[in-house]
Amino acid sequence: MRKIYFIAFAFVAILLTGCSKDFLKSYDRRIIGTWNLVDVDRRGIGGEANRAILAFTGGSFTFETSGKLSYTDNTGKLYTGSWNITRRTTQSCTDCGTDTDRELSISLVNFDTQEMVQEIFDDMQFTGTNRFKARVRFPFNSFVFFFHRQ
Repeated sequence: MRKIYFIAFAFVAILLTGCSKDFLKSYDRRIIGTWNLVDVDRRGIGGEANRAILAFTGGSFTFETSGKLSYTDNTGKLYTGSWNITRRTTQSCTDCGTDTDRELSISLVNFDTQEMVQEIFDDMQFTGTNRFKARVRFPFNSFVFFFHRQ
């Protein structure tokens, strides 16, 4: 019996030493760095009018540990501001249990044009060490934003 525990422990130790430990970090620490918005997908029915009001369709985001954020859009305009991630627990359905989502809030301003850009992503999920997706929901559809680490 001890042999089985030893083999299981050795297997887990080898598994953990050979791969990234990012999944153990909090979302606040995992997001630090520069990310490119590579794609925006529409899910659901209708919604082409909603696409026109999306704050972001591409560009590069740099998240700092202090909560500061800089964003360069596809035309090269620079925006600066802040970001925040909060955990939100919701009831998925009657007696079905609860879901925990992470909400990403972004608030930016371009000081040259005085243009302000804000977005609240209803749900964000890391899909790998260098990838995450975030969702903006509307009544009949949603948009999924795909980010890759630069």
